[in-house]
Amino acid sequence: MIQHLIVLPVVLPLVAGILLLYQRQGLVRYKRTVSVVASILLLFVSIALVNQAASGDITYYALGDWQPPFGVVLVLDRLSALMVLVTAILAVGAVIFACGGDDEKGSNFHGLFQWQLLGINGAFLTGDLFNLFVFFEVLLLASYALLLHGGGKARIQASVHYVVLNLAGSSLFLIAVGILYGATGTLNMADMAHKLSNLPAEREGLVTAGALMLLVVFGLKAAILPLYFWLPRAYAAAPAPVAALFAIMTKVGIYAILRVYSLIFSDQAGGLVALEQPWVWWLALATLAAAGVGVIAARDLRLLIAYLVLISVGTLLAGIGMRSPAATSALLYYLIHTTLITGGLFLLAEMIGLQRGKPGTRIVKGRPLVQGNALALTFFIGAIAVAGLPPLSGALGKALMLNAAEGGERLWLWPLLLLTSLASLIALSRAGSTLFWRSHRGSPSGSNLSRYQWIGMLWLLSASPLMVAFAGPVSSYTQATGEQLANPQLLINSLLPDAGDAQ
Repeated sequence: MIQHLIVLPVVLPLVAGILLLYQRQGLVRYKRTVSVVASILLLFVSIALVNQAASGDITYYALGDWQPPFGVVLVLDRLSALMVLVTAILAVGAVIFACGGDDEKGSNFHGLFQWQLLGINGAFLTGDLFNLFVFFEVLLLASYALLLHGGGKARIQASVHYVVLNLAGSSLFLIAVGILYGATGTLNMADMAHKLSNLPAEREGLVTAGALMLLVVFGLKAAILPLYFWLPRAYAAAPAPVAALFAIMTKVGIYAILRVYSLIFSDQAGGLVALEQPWVWWLALATLAAAGVGVIAARDLRLLIAYLVLISVGTLLAGIGMRSPAATSALLYYLIHTTLITGGLFLLAEMIGLQRGKPGTRIVKGRPLVQGNALALTFFIGAIAVAGLPPLSGALGKALMLNAAEGGERLWLWPLLLLTSLASLIALSRAGSTLFWRSHRGSPSGSNLSRYQWIGMLWLLSASPLMVAFAGPVSSYTQATGEQLANPQLLINSLLPDAGDAQ
């Protein structure tokens, strides 16, 4: 059974999605039970995979027993195992929250939710460039429908931009894959990296063009400036559990950049499109600065949190731009923190909006809340965590990022990261004081929230103190992951033993 663990993050949501979509008219309890059980099983599987990958061994699962580079493979290393675990933790919180009533606002929520998990997990595990495209399409198709869950004018408008831009990105992705296949004769990432080390000079232009096109595609998925304009409105309009799951979507783009450019286009593979190119670093800083302005300008709590997601994108991309194992380790620690905390904040924003009634999540005065004290306390914890204040994990994650910067990088990253943290703190303080203190007099509004909503939200926000409590093991794992990514030959030799002999 151990050798089949790698395929379970793909098979579990696939089977659960089929069961849920086949019984579309089934009882609500049936749908919730299947979805929650499948998500919890995914969590246990992902923990087992992280434990397996922690040894440093890189393993793969050959579908149909077709060995690489000819067959489709799923690859397990420290990075892919970590990303699947973060996805599973996020999914458990989001699906439990949805059981509080959000899943009944439209049809097929749980089936689509599971299929989006299928696409996300497949993208993290695949060792094949074309299947990375396939899994991207699976998760995008599910996300199109989930974004429209419950209907509404705002969601329809946001979904139009989201769908159009991602369709354009998918077309560009397919063209890039075709160019790279034509130049190298393979789609397996490890084999492509091996062949690029001996690429004929006349094909270098084609490969460079394909690699740059991929960077544009992944930049669109990650929401890098100037490709981020679709994100704030889409995330703010999405149903709360969907927005929470979307917190991992930008990280799929970040992961793809890390994976493809540390393996296929690494220095060991010829370095045709090395990420030390200055404009990659500058785009990260520009994204960080623009997101900081967006946070200050936001007048809706959901929109504010969406811009906080963009701040995390700029920070993570800056870590990639520094191109060192220390920076990779820091960005992975920060990635875990920001994904789970922003996901939890989307859920919390929905809870606050439900109790405020007509004002919703707009940052304006409203009547006192029935559960105002409890919501205010959780908002305070989430705010200091995401803004990066001690003693929670946001402060530790940003400190690691700042410490990883070297030389001239510090002159740009330190002031920008600290200023965006200050902007986040100001914006969240203004939102909190308006939502909880500057209330009109009168009887409290709203009714008590569902226990499922509380459980789902607290599950995600509790990640911050836990990441501080277990900072040693977590940072040790991310440090080992950074060192493993810095040596792509390990993965190449694991999938293609003859490649090492050929060198």
